[in-house]
Amino acid sequence: MVSNSPNLVLARQLDSSDELSSFRDKFHIPQHNGSDCLYFTGNSLGLQPRSASDALKTELDDWAIHGVEGHFKARNPWMHYHELFSTHLSKLAGTLPSEVVAMNALTVNLHLLLVSFYRPKGNRKKILCEAKAFPSDRYALLSQIDFHDGNPDLDLIELEPREGEHCLRLEDIEKAIFDIGEELATVMIGGVNYYTGQLHDLKSITSAAHKVGATCGFDLAHGMGNVPFELHNWNVDFACWCSYKYMNSGPGAVSGIYVHERHHNSGIPRLEGWWGHEKSSRFKMDPNYVSMGTAESWQMSNAPVLNMAVHKASLEIFEEAGGINKLRERSLRLTAFLEKIVREVAYSTDVNLEIITPSSPEKRGAQLSIIAHGQGRDLYDRLSSQGVVVDWREPDVIRMAPVPLYNSFEDIARFGIILEEALINPRT
Repeated sequence: MVSNSPNLVLARQLDSSDELSSFRDKFHIPQHNGSDCLYFTGNSLGLQPRSASDALKTELDDWAIHGVEGHFKARNPWMHYHELFSTHLSKLAGTLPSEVVAMNALTVNLHLLLVSFYRPKGNRKKILCEAKAFPSDRYALLSQIDFHDGNPDLDLIELEPREGEHCLRLEDIEKAIFDIGEELATVMIGGVNYYTGQLHDLKSITSAAHKVGATCGFDLAHGMGNVPFELHNWNVDFACWCSYKYMNSGPGAVSGIYVHERHHNSGIPRLEGWWGHEKSSRFKMDPNYVSMGTAESWQMSNAPVLNMAVHKASLEIFEEAGGINKLRERSLRLTAFLEKIVREVAYSTDVNLEIITPSSPEKRGAQLSIIAHGQGRDLYDRLSSQGVVVDWREPDVIRMAPVPLYNSFEDIARFGIILEEALINPRT
């Protein structure tokens, strides 16, 4: 490793002058040969907060002490545990606290929301999504169409980028919406595309969908905790997300949903369970359902407290760091530095490292997706052998995300040195 390379010197200066650099110490960094690895896969699984074990132990201890009475006597009473997240999540999503709730898992929540917001009727039965959506989203959309006795081959419209391009243009999304027109029931797009890292214009897409009478929602798995949103002000109908990526809440951690307040008491159908029942009378076991009248009405079961304990610990770190807007500012600088490093390595090695993520910062999250032309899986293997944790997508795409809570400028500079060596000396 070249310890005095110009980029490494610059990176250390940038880290030393950044007030958020110290937040790295709040996370466990996986090790490689006794040193911190270069971990750039927070877009797949975020790192463990050091506070996670204590948060989990708190709930385990209260369970041991109180048993069933922990629902009311625990330090964080389990009866109302999901309410601990409303304010935190509303700040990340740009919503009212009553419009969000932590519950279930991502695809489960997508199905529950589509029960309410995909209501095919007559000729209005088509769903518009992006091509190369995350497979689980596509499976959910196809099965919803099939559930309503539709034709998946005709009723799912998958929008491709223009020939020779990797990302969708906003004008093409809007044109597709207007072209489908009165046949369009629902638009459901990944807010940040998992493959390219493209951040879509949610406000404009929602506006276009509403103009033709369609509902509009987003899978924010790669967006929540990564970029700021204003879902309420943008008039988005619904959204869902996971918490194990940028929100660092652990593998398979709890998901969340957003439903705009105008739908809470609108009478739209939904699947219901007892934790969506009005809480003041929930334990009277009345046979008749009385809605909470908020996004909690879509909640069906009591909170998975042990699952949620780490989620709580992680969201507290977001608050301590000053919130999503402050983290976004650092994220923009980190991602720009990564882009600079990749372009320099491409130039110095004469290897075509094509960044397929939009170059405009406002059109991307933290992730950069890079096509390593002429390289194969062995490039990924060489990087891994040097303690670089990135994501490889066949046939030749490297996905990596410098996460502002725990990645450093020095991580990126060191990655550049390792990448350059791997390209110059592929057999070492």
